[in-house]
Amino acid sequence: MQKIILASKSPRREELLKRICKDFKIEVSDVDEDKISADTPQNLAQNIAAAKAQAVFGRNTNSVVIGCDTVVEIGGKVFGKPKNREDAVQTLKALSGKTHSVHTGVSIISADKKVEFVSSTLVSFEALTDEEIDEYILTGEPFDKAGSYGIQGAGGKFVNSINGCYYNVMGLPISAVYKHIKDF
Repeated sequence: MQKIILASKSPRREELLKRICKDFKIEVSDVDEDKISADTPQNLAQNIAAAKAQAVFGRNTNSVVIGCDTVVEIGGKVFGKPKNREDAVQTLKALSGKTHSVHTGVSIISADKKVEFVSSTLVSFEALTDEEIDEYILTGEPFDKAGSYGIQGAGGKFVNSINGCYYNVMGLPISAVYKHIKDF
């Protein structure tokens, strides 16, 4: 198998990829995600993932490159990583007591093959009080995560139920990625 490169700086994606692939390296793309747009949240996640993978593949054409991006969406509104505390508060208030979608776009590229897909998971939140939101924000956990929460951390206490891949909510749908990288 060719060398695998994860085009991501996410420690969660690195941790998850280690579950299915022991030998890979990490190379962060230089893609400006704010300049990428799409007509749907799913396509936005896919377009960003493809741009990340392509940027890293351009420097590593003898490798298999995996690019990913995760967005949280409710009613067509996309919530990425919060820009500041107030953004995190507003995101968590928007998710409170509702069901939202988590979409992870994945792009896997090699010299002779390309696979792209989006994995989506529905996540239902309990209703949150302002005090719960403030306490959670003080943990610092929301600031590097789409949707301002980490299901695998303290944010998991807000999750009432999920429908779909748990690992997708963390940023890498490992079963789907495993299925595809076996073919590279």
